[in-house]
Amino acid sequence: MHGGYGAPQQAPPVPPHQNKMQMQPITNQPMRSDALVQRNKNQGALGNLKIACCSVLSCIFWPCTISTVVNIVQEYERAVILRNGIMKGRAAGPGLFYIIPGVDIINKIDLRERAVDIQPQEVLTKDSVSLRVDAVVYYEIFDPTVMILGVEDARVATIQTVATNLRSSFSNYSLSDVLEKQYEIQQMILKLVDIATDPWGIRVTRVEIKDLRLPFDIQRSMAAEAESSREASAKIIAAEGERDASAALSEAAEIMSMAPAALQLRYLQTLAQISTENPSTILYPIPMSLKQ
Repeated sequence: MHGGYGAPQQAPPVPPHQNKMQMQPITNQPMRSDALVQRNKNQGALGNLKIACCSVLSCIFWPCTISTVVNIVQEYERAVILRNGIMKGRAAGPGLFYIIPGVDIINKIDLRERAVDIQPQEVLTKDSVSLRVDAVVYYEIFDPTVMILGVEDARVATIQTVATNLRSSFSNYSLSDVLEKQYEIQQMILKLVDIATDPWGIRVTRVEIKDLRLPFDIQRSMAAEAESSREASAKIIAAEGERDASAALSEAAEIMSMAPAALQLRYLQTLAQISTENPSTILYPIPMSLKQ
């Protein structure tokens, strides 16, 4: 009979989908974790074995391997070493250091400031004027480890970043502002590029605009405008000179009218000057008032 004291009780059957959901966390997850740990252990063991073998071979054949084991890093350089593909501490240098051939890969990085010409860029100003901009960028590497791990080609990446920010920055200024505010534009580009390259271990120190080339029709119109401005300035200066001369003559005439003797003296001076410049006989009418 079912339910008797001697009969074993059977547990209710578990649905298949519930059974899978319960078993998955218990069986599969530990297997994945164990495999990952075992793989890391194997990699560490193989790496240490490779280092030991290469070290022994370097010691045995040291006359042949001395040139590859000993490395010198100059004062302006740093050496980033990858041992079995893994970064080995901080960058080495300056001075003398040793590596294990076949295990260590050395990357020497120059920390000196570099100047790179940017290929002329076609930019469009805010008022839709096309310009051709020549620029130069100065940069230096302040963290060689980050640079090696963060960017493939520091020079190309920096040039492309400057060119992109060059085009976007000029689009915020009109032509007149571009001609007047070049220093402000340079500083804005420098700030944007330095922020973009900082995660790569690169510091941009200067961005300079060497030349701005305008279209020929813009150059011609600007030249005509400048010529008109110069002519207007010349006319204004001439008019001011005539005004001052007229005021001076009016003042002199007023003074001479108040002193008849001064007027007569001026008349005689004019006659003497004319006779000196033109040596010929000329008859001048003399007013009767001069004889009095």
